[in-house]
Amino acid sequence: MAEVARIETTAFSPVRDKPLLAIGAGGLIAGTLDLTYAIAVYSPHRPILVPQTIASGVLGMKAYEGGMQTAILGVFLHFVIALGAATVFYVASRQIAFMTEHAVVSGLIFGALVYAFMHVIVLPLSEAPHGHSHLFTKVCEFVWHWFGVGLPIAISVRRYACIRGLR
Repeated sequence: MAEVARIETTAFSPVRDKPLLAIGAGGLIAGTLDLTYAIAVYSPHRPILVPQTIASGVLGMKAYEGGMQTAILGVFLHFVIALGAATVFYVASRQIAFMTEHAVVSGLIFGALVYAFMHVIVLPLSEAPHGHSHLFTKVCEFVWHWFGVGLPIAISVRRYACIRGLR
């Protein structure tokens, strides 16, 4: 009898690549966690300020005068960014097998890179007000991005995307 080659599958190495599910799950989970973190830390008594601050990236200070409309825009923009980050991770993971084979380490590194990209490139180029944060706040945000942004994206991509070589 001929022996049939078998591909081992687990909850973390599916046989079928599901890029939209990988990106969607990672982006939505990371976006939800990150928005919740920002509201809890920066504006628990006036949660509308966080999405309005996000909207201020494109609207400037007028975002704070727009009420719920600019808050909705801010939430939308926040999830566009989170889904964009998940897309970047997914696309990169198709070329770099290490990213899915070692999702935890890759996710932590990716979270740090997302933080750096946002704070070195996106925020300085935006219309958002540029305040000065304490070092402690910056360190907390940096670490948060490891666990609340990079890790959920990496684990979602690992879960729903084939590991290279198993296709």
